[in-house]
Amino acid sequence: MTTSEMQLSLSSQAADPEAQAWLARRRQRLWRARLLPVLGVAGLLFAWWAVVAGFHVKPFIAPSPLLVLETLFRKSDVLLQNLVPTAIEAAGGFLLGNLAAILIATVFVHNKTLQDIFYPVAVMINSIPVVAKAPILVLIMGNGLEPKITIAAIVCFFPTLVNMVRGLQAVNPQAMELMQILSASKREIFFKLRLYASLPYLFSALRIAASMSVIGAVVGEWIGATQGIGAMIIQATYSFDSALLYTAIIMSAVLSGLFFLVIAIIERMVVRWQPESTH
Repeated sequence: MTTSEMQLSLSSQAADPEAQAWLARRRQRLWRARLLPVLGVAGLLFAWWAVVAGFHVKPFIAPSPLLVLETLFRKSDVLLQNLVPTAIEAAGGFLLGNLAAILIATVFVHNKTLQDIFYPVAVMINSIPVVAKAPILVLIMGNGLEPKITIAAIVCFFPTLVNMVRGLQAVNPQAMELMQILSASKREIFFKLRLYASLPYLFSALRIAASMSVIGAVVGEWIGATQGIGAMIIQATYSFDSALLYTAIIMSAVLSGLFFLVIAIIERMVVRWQPESTH
């Protein structure tokens, strides 16, 4: 065996423990990421059951988890029929609101005057409670899908606008100077530098918007809607059907969690250079 072959063999043997340690740490992180949320949900369900059973809470005020689970299976068809329109409204609002926020943030970054004029307007509109915006939009647009999608879009719009503006401006000064020395156009600077730098900020906002879009759709359904999770919540409240009320709330939470999970998966595929702990 030559000297170079011996050195290569020794280095590979030294690298093996490091690789094994890295794989062990990765497996541990994956197990923690899967197990801890399950433990959290189980703990919440146990606390819920303990409070209801320990304080003898009446079923019409707070049903037990078992009663909610029974309602979930017994009325699964009705729940699914009402879940679909809410999911459509939330997804439509998510796409519309975030697309508008990205486009306007791009305009703001390239035109400081427009940002100074319209950014305070966006802040003012965002400060109006969602429950106050909903009746106005229903009066303007009618009682179809349009006002619900618009409310979900408005809820998603502001967090994405703020993060996208910040991300597009968070450019390495040295990289910007290099692009200018190379006579890069504004288009090249935007797509090769600004957009690249803004992606972590954008996906942070999209995670928030994914959950908020469901909230916006549900709130929109409170005003005169005949179908959807929000309408079911109102109907269950007025009929004192607490089991159905809690089931509808849990369904909206599950839908919100699914939206969040989809964005997290897309982020892992797109923003690959980010450390795993930041995903």
